[in-house]
Amino acid sequence: MAITAAMVKELRDSTGAGMMDAKKALTETDGDMEAAVDWLRTKGLAKAAKKSGRTAAEGLVAVAVRDSEGVAVEVNSETDFVAKNADFQKMVASFANAALDAQDIDALKAAKVDGKTVEDTLTDKIATIGENMSVRRMVRLSGGSVVSYVHNAAAPGMGKIGVLVALSGPNDEFGKQVAMHVAAANPASLSEADLDASVVDKERQVQIDIARESGKPDAVIDKMIEGRMKKYMAEVTLLNQQFVVNPDVTVGQAAKDAGVEITGYVRLEVGEGIEKVVEDFAAEVAAVGKG
Repeated sequence: MAITAAMVKELRDSTGAGMMDAKKALTETDGDMEAAVDWLRTKGLAKAAKKSGRTAAEGLVAVAVRDSEGVAVEVNSETDFVAKNADFQKMVASFANAALDAQDIDALKAAKVDGKTVEDTLTDKIATIGENMSVRRMVRLSGGSVVSYVHNAAAPGMGKIGVLVALSGPNDEFGKQVAMHVAAANPASLSEADLDASVVDKERQVQIDIARESGKPDAVIDKMIEGRMKKYMAEVTLLNQQFVVNPDVTVGQAAKDAGVEITGYVRLEVGEGIEKVVEDFAAEVAAVGKG
């Protein structure tokens, strides 16, 4: 596979590796971006990279809570200009409210808003604004109580990042703190038990490869891996992360101190996992000039 300058730049931006190291990593892995990140980490040439996906698509995430249930809905648009449009925001808010009575995204699209289905409402808005839009994701969360938070709100209840936190009992103040933590720290799962086994296995293999590069004896390597995996779990699981409000305790310990249990969370960020095509206008003009 041909390794392009854009691929090298993307890998450098995501890992902090040097240009030649990034190019070699991509060459060694035949252009596989994730494998290249792991290759760089194995060689000690990159930071541990978060692979949640590049945030690229525009739009808004809206959250709504009723009683002990909450929903988060992502509605995408092509440009941030549309996301700032009051009519678009009003539509997104109506979709979030409709989602409270829908079990999944298909049910949401069929739900009625002011006499029209969500899908038809969206189609009409596309025709009016002249920009492609989609209802991309919807997530429900229930618990003894559910608290919502929106980071950098564009309007009440909606913004670029929406978070829901479920607690075993009512404690809105603590729940809001945890939701803010989730927005900032972006944990991969609630606890070790909820973490995808394939993700854990992959991280363990990376750590094994890194340890072997050190040339130390197997007994030492085993201890190194054990310690690094423990540190990894503390970084990616919510209950084991250091609480942003009080870094002296973990989120799990803070919950115990607050007299509640965190039973679940949802974090949606606009455009997660969608790759945005970046237009190079200078190159486009140059190409046109060459005929």
